[in-house]
Amino acid sequence: MSKQTYRVCFCFRRRFRLTVSEAPEGIKKLFEQYSENGIMSLDGLQRFLVEVQKEEKATIEDAQKIVDSVKHFHRKGLNLEAFFKYLFSDINPPLASLGVHHDMSAPLSHYFIYTGHNSYLTGNQLSSDCSDVPIINALKRGVRVIELDIWPNSAKDNVDVLHGGTLTTPVELIKCLKSIKEHAFVASEYPVVITLEDHLTPDLQAKVAEMVTQTFGDVLFSPGSECLKEFPSPESLKKRIIISTKPPKEYLEAKEVRDKENDAEKGKAASDEEAWGKEVPDLKGSHVPDDKNDLDEEDEDDPEDGDKSQHKLASEYKCLIAIHAGKPKGGLDVCLKVDPDKVRRLSMSEQELEKAALTHGKQIVRFTQRNILRVYPKGIRVDSSNYNPLIWRGLHGAQMVAFNMQGYGRSLWLMHGMFKANGGCGYVKKPDFLLKSGPHDDVFDPRDRSPVKTLKVTVYMGEGWYHDFHHTHFDAYSPPDFYTRVGIAGVPADTVMKKTKTLEDNWVPSWNEEFEFPLTVPELALLRIEVHEYDMSEKDDFGGQTCIPVSELRSGIRAVPLNSRKGDKYNSVKLLMRFELSDIRV
Repeated sequence: MSKQTYRVCFCFRRRFRLTVSEAPEGIKKLFEQYSENGIMSLDGLQRFLVEVQKEEKATIEDAQKIVDSVKHFHRKGLNLEAFFKYLFSDINPPLASLGVHHDMSAPLSHYFIYTGHNSYLTGNQLSSDCSDVPIINALKRGVRVIELDIWPNSAKDNVDVLHGGTLTTPVELIKCLKSIKEHAFVASEYPVVITLEDHLTPDLQAKVAEMVTQTFGDVLFSPGSECLKEFPSPESLKKRIIISTKPPKEYLEAKEVRDKENDAEKGKAASDEEAWGKEVPDLKGSHVPDDKNDLDEEDEDDPEDGDKSQHKLASEYKCLIAIHAGKPKGGLDVCLKVDPDKVRRLSMSEQELEKAALTHGKQIVRFTQRNILRVYPKGIRVDSSNYNPLIWRGLHGAQMVAFNMQGYGRSLWLMHGMFKANGGCGYVKKPDFLLKSGPHDDVFDPRDRSPVKTLKVTVYMGEGWYHDFHHTHFDAYSPPDFYTRVGIAGVPADTVMKKTKTLEDNWVPSWNEEFEFPLTVPELALLRIEVHEYDMSEKDDFGGQTCIPVSELRSGIRAVPLNSRKGDKYNSVKLLMRFELSDIRV
C-alpha cells in the first residue's frame, strides 16, 4: 500500500470513530454533568435543553423526540455517542425556526428588502449572456426586487432586456416577465418589486404596458398614475407584483453613448479577487475618490421642462408605476427632502452615497424613514463584484441594497446571511432606532453607543469535508490543515474577525477555542464563519462559509452547516459551535 493510499484509508477509518473518540472534552464534561451511569435520561436531557441550549419551554416530550430521532436503542435516554450524534444533527441548527415573525403591517419603507442588481446577467457586466435563469435563481433564493434594463430590440419593434452599451446578449422582456410570474412566490409570498431602467420610446412603453398587464393580470398592484402618499405594507401586498421606475421624459440614446465611453474606465478598475472574494471593506478611515465617471442611473430633470410632445408617456405605462423613482435637480438637499404628501424611491450608486454620507448622514436616515433608498454597485464593478451592504443598510437605513447575485464573494455572503432572518421571506423589519427621531430631531448614530451585549463563541470542531470534497482536493499527499475564521460584520465598532489555530493533517479538526465579541448594535450584527485550509506555498483553499444574523442565533451548542462560495449548502460539512449572548452589566 502506498503512503498516500494508507493516509486516505486511515482518515476514512477515523471518520467513523468520530462519535466515539473525537468528542471534545467540553462536550464530554457536559454529558457527564447531565447523565448518570453513562446515560442521559429524558429528565437530564430536558434540563440540558433548558440550561445549556436556553430552550426555556423545552418539555419531556421534546426530549423524547430527540431520543427517537437519533434512533438509539436506549428509549429512555442517550449515551455519549447518541448525544454527540444529536448535537451534530440537522435537528440542532443555529437558527431559530420562527418563520415570518416580524410585524409585516408597516409601510414598505420600514423594511430591508432583498434586492438584485442587473438581475438578468449570467456573469460579468460587459460580455455575459442575458437570461431569465439568474432571475429564477434569485427568486428561488428569496430575492424580492428584480431589476430589468429594457431597450428596443434591433428592429425597434419589440423590447429586449440587456445591459446597454455593452456586449451582453439580449433576452426578450416577455420571457423574463413570464419567468417572474411563475417563480415570484416560490420562496416567499411577500411582494416582488420589478425595477425598470427604461430606455424606450412611448410606443414601446405602451407595448410593455400590454405585456405586463396581460402577464400579471390581477396580481399586479397598480394604484394609478399619482404618487402614493404612503407605501402599503408587505402584508397587504402578499402575492402582488409591483412596478417601480421613473417616468422617463424622453428616449435618450445618449445614455447608451455615455455607457460605452465609460467601458474603458470600468475595465481599468476591475480587480482580481481571491477565490472566495476580497475581505469586506468598511468605512474606517476610508478616502472617497472623486469618480466623475460613475454613472447616475436615475438622473432626472424637471419633468415640466422642455418639449412636452417628446416627454409624453403612454398613459397605460404610466399607470403601472406604483413606486415612482427619480432624482430631482438641486443637489443632495433637494434629493433627500421628505415630502409629507408623497413617497418615492431614490437611487444612488455606492460611491455617490458614500460621498453623501459624509455630509448628509442624518438626512439620509430621515429620508429612509418614509421613502425608499436604493443603492447600486458602482460602474467599475464589471466583474459583478459587490460592496459592503452593512454600511448602507445598518448606518443609513437603505431598504434596497442592490447586489449582483451572480457575483459571489464575501459581500454577497453577508447579504445571504441578512435575509436568513424573518423566515427568509425577503423582508426584514428595520430596528426601531432607524425608524424614529429623538426629542431634538436627532437620529441614530452608532458612534454614540457603547457595547450592550457580548457574544461568546466556542468553535469546538468540524467534520464532513471527507464526504463533500475529493480526498486529494486540499492536498494530494496528506489530510488538510484547517483553520476557522470567526467574527462579526455590523456597524464599524462591532466589525472584527479572529481565527483559530491551524490543525495539521486532520479531516476532523478539533480546535476547542473560545472568542468574545462585544456588540454595540446587536440588532444589525451578523456572525461570520469561514473555514480555510492552510497552504504554505499558494493561496489558502476555501473550506466553507456561512453568515448568521445574531438577532436570530440560537444559544447553546449547535451544528452549523457550511456553504459553498456560491452560497449553496454542503451536504455534510458542519461545525460544532457554542453561542452565548449576554447583556453587559454596567
